[in-house]
Amino acid sequence: MSRRILFFINPISGGKNKIDLEKKIVSKCRERNIFHEILFTSKDGNYDFLHDKIEKENITDIAICGGDGSISPIVAATLNRPVHIALIPLGSGNGLARAAGIPGSVNKAIDLIFDGKASTTDAFLINDKLSVHVCGLGFDAKVAYDFSKKKKRGLQTYTRIALMNLRAARPYPFVIETKEARFNAEAFLVCIANSNQFGNNFKIAPKASICDGLLDVVILKKTSKPQIILSFLRQITSGKIQTLSKNNIDKNNIIYFQTDRIKIENPGSAPLHIDGDPSETSRHLSIEILPSAYKLIQN
Repeated sequence: MSRRILFFINPISGGKNKIDLEKKIVSKCRERNIFHEILFTSKDGNYDFLHDKIEKENITDIAICGGDGSISPIVAATLNRPVHIALIPLGSGNGLARAAGIPGSVNKAIDLIFDGKASTTDAFLINDKLSVHVCGLGFDAKVAYDFSKKKKRGLQTYTRIALMNLRAARPYPFVIETKEARFNAEAFLVCIANSNQFGNNFKIAPKASICDGLLDVVILKKTSKPQIILSFLRQITSGKIQTLSKNNIDKNNIIYFQTDRIKIENPGSAPLHIDGDPSETSRHLSIEILPSAYKLIQN
């Protein structure tokens, strides 16, 4: 069957001009004689129209040109539909693309759409809302919220906001429940990861895989501000999976474990982000992996 590719461009991802991108997409698709259509991402995240469009127009692939937050609403709308998902990473961090080995070069990413292989990839649900990458409660969610308010995007802006928030960071109370354990934790952040990083190769969950059927959970417990930085550095360089023993829970600044589902009580209403975008928080979160949820074109 001949391929029919629908491109979605996020006009604000990365703060870059998208006119050249459109020209490259059109040129490369014409070179390969591949049908293509270019649309822009929806501000309200509603892509219900894709169900009918995929069927009526025989769409085979959907290419998402944007950052991590652009991906999950489109994937959610295409679950159980016979399409492959492709990425042209244009965001500030591009964590999912980096974890999947998708090149940051626009030209190479477009070529990969044509020549790559579609592999089954996990996603996960947070209170029935889909995530493809990483979600978090606490410090990183506050950074995501402040970043979303800035007109200027990019790594420098994100780093500056993260450092500003670090000075004022405070811990939140949580109750964590898995099949193995239930425990209280006063923590600066709780991160639930499908891929191994926030973005920019900042690997918060070094052992994570997008196709292993597991969630990687990282909890940074209450500690001094200098210890936050040291704990992060140790985690991204040599983070090791732990068992949920009382000793590990009580004595380690960072708790890092894997599970296929987790419940989190959030009585302090710690802010929530999903795939780097601020999301409405909840006092009760039920999170579970969706193994092989969709097919992502990779190397």
